[in-house]
Amino acid sequence: MRVTCMLAEETDEVPRLACLELRGGNHLAAYSAALPGLAGWVSCHPLRPSPRGGDLYFLSACSHGVIARVALADVAGHGEGVSSAAVRLHAALKEHIDEWDQSALIRQLNDTFLQNAQKARFATAFLASFYSDSGELLFTNAGHMPPLWYRVATREWSFLRESTPLSKEIVDLPLGLIPGTSYSQTAVQVDPDDLLLLYTDGINESFDESGEQLGLDGLLSIARDLPTESAGAAGKAVLAAVSAFRGSVPAADDETVVVLQRRVLQRRAGGR
Repeated sequence: MRVTCMLAEETDEVPRLACLELRGGNHLAAYSAALPGLAGWVSCHPLRPSPRGGDLYFLSACSHGVIARVALADVAGHGEGVSSAAVRLHAALKEHIDEWDQSALIRQLNDTFLQNAQKARFATAFLASFYSDSGELLFTNAGHMPPLWYRVATREWSFLRESTPLSKEIVDLPLGLIPGTSYSQTAVQVDPDDLLLLYTDGINESFDESGEQLGLDGLLSIARDLPTESAGAAGKAVLAAVSAFRGSVPAADDETVVVLQRRVLQRRAGGR
């Protein structure tokens, strides 16, 4: 199976994911994309000189164009082991592309991706499903860095964690611990223009010239000064700020950022 990968050049054109489209990979990439109910921006930079890194990302749209999913994973190592992991993740996401509930997907990934039978690789992952009609987001964090969440209602950035007091119940949807795994599924309400900023540990584990690590607190401090008018503006600004923090110190790991912003389509007068 060949995993779809985008070119490194970013263009002004914003492609919209077609129904049943699954886009992503672990190649050098920087581009904007429109998902159901979301404006997205991606930057994937494998550590040079490798053309493929251990960071994997995927974006998808369901067959009816109402459910969007994003997956961001960090697999230990490089080379064929990561490529094999990418194929397994791609296959699982494709199989469950129409399911908003992520329970079955997480159970499958628990056996085939997060816990490799050969124990040759270790992966962390963050997976989220977004229902565009309601703005409800389901997410599972499997040992990954906590995403940053900008809430328009409070005009504040914070980390999105399973323990968030903003979690909500959804009728007929299994939340909490996913049977057969050690992972949980949590639901939150994402309001129009809210931002979610996903990243891999190459971002928060950056070092400056004095040997100090940025850390999660430093990343949150950077986030408070980010522009919030668009996913692309926030993503480009966080990468620029991390680069400024490092100064002359080169990147020591793959760096991937995925930013999502909820967008609500305005209906024309008299339209449905």
